[in-house]
Amino acid sequence: MNASTLASAETRASQPSVTVSDFAELAGRVLLSSLFILSGVSKLGAYAGTAAYMASLGVPGALLPLVIATELLGGLAIAFGWKTRIVAFLLAGFTLITAAVFHNNFADQIQMIMFLKNVSITGGFLALVANGAGKISLDHRFAK
Repeated sequence: MNASTLASAETRASQPSVTVSDFAELAGRVLLSSLFILSGVSKLGAYAGTAAYMASLGVPGALLPLVIATELLGGLAIAFGWKTRIVAFLLAGFTLITAAVFHNNFADQIQMIMFLKNVSITGGFLALVANGAGKISLDHRFAK
């Protein structure tokens, strides 16, 4: 064992393996993804109504299965930290498109708030794109 290996081992031993910051990253991912998971599940329960609402805004109801899959699978991937940077990038785009299509009536204060909520969520996804999922994730586990 050489000096640099010994120093590296001592540094790892003196640092906690999981920190408060690591748990904060996990909590952030779970909270961010919960909106998408719950939204996907609710669309399954109100399939016809959601398809009709989409159609009323010019979006083909035939896209609803893709929307549900994006929300459920994307939300689960973020929660578990699997392919986080890629999925977060795709969900950021999805969220901005959703804002532009469904929440563009700024004369309605609720719609403006929903638009800004989506823009804020996009910011959270972009932070995940930049920083990754963190230690408590499938990405970290399989990176070794």
